Amino acid sequence: MDDALCFSAQSFSTCVGTCEQAVLPVSVWMGMAASAVGGNHLHTTWKHIVIVVTTVLLFSAPSVCAQCRILRCNSDFVAATLEIGVIGGGGKEGTNTGYCSALRTYALCTQRTARACRGDLAYHSAVQGIEDLLIQHRCPKTGPTAQPRPLPQAPLSGDGCFYEKGFMQREGRPPEYLHCGVFGDPHIRTFNDEFQTCAVQGAWPLIDNKYLYIQATNTPTRGSSYTTVLTRITVILKNWRECAELQVYQAELDNVPPAFVDGSVTSGDRRGHQSLRVHSHDPGRHAEIWATHIGTTIVVRQVGRSLSLSVRSPSAIVKSYPPEQDLQLCVLGCPVSQRLEMPFAHPSMPAYTHCSSLLPVQDVYFQACLFDLQVTGDLNSSASAVAALEDARAMISDPNRVHLLTDRAGNNPPSLPVVLALSVLVETLRHAFLGPV
Repeated sequence: MDDALCFSAQSFSTCVGTCEQAVLPVSVWMGMAASAVGGNHLHTTWKHIVIVVTTVLLFSAPSVCAQCRILRCNSDFVAATLEIGVIGGGGKEGTNTGYCSALRTYALCTQRTARACRGDLAYHSAVQGIEDLLIQHRCPKTGPTAQPRPLPQAPLSGDGCFYEKGFMQREGRPPEYLHCGVFGDPHIRTFNDEFQTCAVQGAWPLIDNKYLYIQATNTPTRGSSYTTVLTRITVILKNWRECAELQVYQAELDNVPPAFVDGSVTSGDRRGHQSLRVHSHDPGRHAEIWATHIGTTIVVRQVGRSLSLSVRSPSAIVKSYPPEQDLQLCVLGCPVSQRLEMPFAHPSMPAYTHCSSLLPVQDVYFQACLFDLQVTGDLNSSASAVAALEDARAMISDPNRVHLLTDRAGNNPPSLPVVLALSVLVETLRHAFLGPV
């Protein structure tokens, strides 16, 4: 093979992945991958790849670097299956297991770029092709995924596993910390200080970056088809060099454990210090996770019949995600179609009086208290807003930023004077153009 073409099992993804818009028929990608698994026609397969990919890149050069990253998913899949053909082709059972893992990784990649690839025929073809191959090879849809081989890295020195100390040494100042809170119906205060009330159901990613993944599962409230509550929170702290091994924490309604899923309460021992630690002052209803290697604190608690989550994380950690992973409720909020308006509450209403006694400042937490109390009719539901405000006070260093006022919340209905003014304007225009009726 000509070295100038730079196509190898290791460099194939890098060489092709730089062009995001080149469209290669999915049948070609999957055909190459399937033939590679057998391992018997590897030399022919490489020639096929060189010819096809070179041709595609030549003819698609004018349209490169668009948002949709389906080509990267395709090339990563081919690279993974080619490696299986060389290394894992000795045993049929082992090869099929690796192939299934590669398919699941391929499916995950397409899910992450779904938003940017709407209307892209190559993307939809890939999704359908993955479904067919999973069935054809009898692959479970859930299971381990193919792990990319990490690049060799120099060992960390000094305070490399202490995020804040390392940042101070590099920058001469403390890092900028951001806060996200999810509580109640659920209400979301994003890292950008936007406030929304959402009707999302099922499992949704709250945070999905290079170091951390947090998923929330929402279930409809009893007697309501559009309001939901948090019933499960899953936290995955990803492996990062010698500072921390992968750890998973999961909390469910009536079960907020004071430990990771493997029963441990610490992880990532370095120089007598643990990078990960779980602490609880009320086991079963409260847990606090400290991840010092990424400077992040996560608080999970149960308040009434709902879970809540509060996160404090450095800005650089929050923003460490690729463009295709932008579906994060703590970053951009919930989809517009899933947002709910805050109901109006007159000062004479019992809900208004009750929430005012607990939350004197009429900020977003006061509005959330009103919403939950009017929807559920349960006075205890107001406790989630109070607890969320307490977490915000503990996690936001600037007291002036704690109380997010309603005019910054972004989903409040227009005020009565605005509504009246618009009504007068509409009537004036109607008379001007249509005359009196």
